[in-house]
Amino acid sequence: MASNASDSTGSERNRPLVGVTAYGERTRYGVWEHEAVLLPTTYPDMVIDGGGVPVLLPPRLESADAVDRLDAVVLAGGPDVEPARYGAEPHPLTGAPRQLRDAAETAVLQRALELGIPVLAVCRGAQLLNVALGGTLVQHVPDVVGHTGHNPEPGVFGTTKVTLDTATTIGDVLGASVVAQCHHHQSIDRLGDGLAVTGWADDGTFEAVQLTAAGQWALGVQWHPEQDDPRLFTALVTAARERQEKA
Repeated sequence: MASNASDSTGSERNRPLVGVTAYGERTRYGVWEHEAVLLPTTYPDMVIDGGGVPVLLPPRLESADAVDRLDAVVLAGGPDVEPARYGAEPHPLTGAPRQLRDAAETAVLQRALELGIPVLAVCRGAQLLNVALGGTLVQHVPDVVGHTGHNPEPGVFGTTKVTLDTATTIGDVLGASVVAQCHHHQSIDRLGDGLAVTGWADDGTFEAVQLTAAGQWALGVQWHPEQDDPRLFTALVTAARERQEKA
């Protein structure tokens, strides 16, 4: 019995540590109203269900220092990336900039890629991945596609069918297509260096990208798999565990 307990404890200690970037927002709870670091519980829940241990990364530049101790990184969804980061003027409907979060997440991402740590970039995260690699964004998708299906109204996810390239990592995980939960009014435009498009909506919107560098597991999805689909989080943790075993 003691041996089994020890084995279980050892297994738990070896679960990959997955850093998840978080929001910095003013909020109210209980009797308090102040600045807080926030993260929807769906993100840590998916990491845990996938076999990892979630670690919250606040929107501070110092969060990049934690990456050396992590086994994987999730760039979470959130507000629009500042257009100045990709050399554009803001669209009238582009949200107010979150300069510290942009800088902090870019630093986290760059360190993760330097170390070869697996990365899953969700919605805003996929956009930031593209911008960090020199790409640009469509600042208001309805201007291009003529509808609001990707972001039907505040607080409501749109349902989007995404066709996937089955010869890629995401296709291997999800198959030829997925019905995705979307809530984005921006999307990837010109691709960043080393990225390839691996998923498309019917209207042509880029919905998934992958870093093509050999040996680097880095995926970006424009939808929100943390809402209802654990498969990408499980794949992220699996990639982290495989990297652990090779070290």
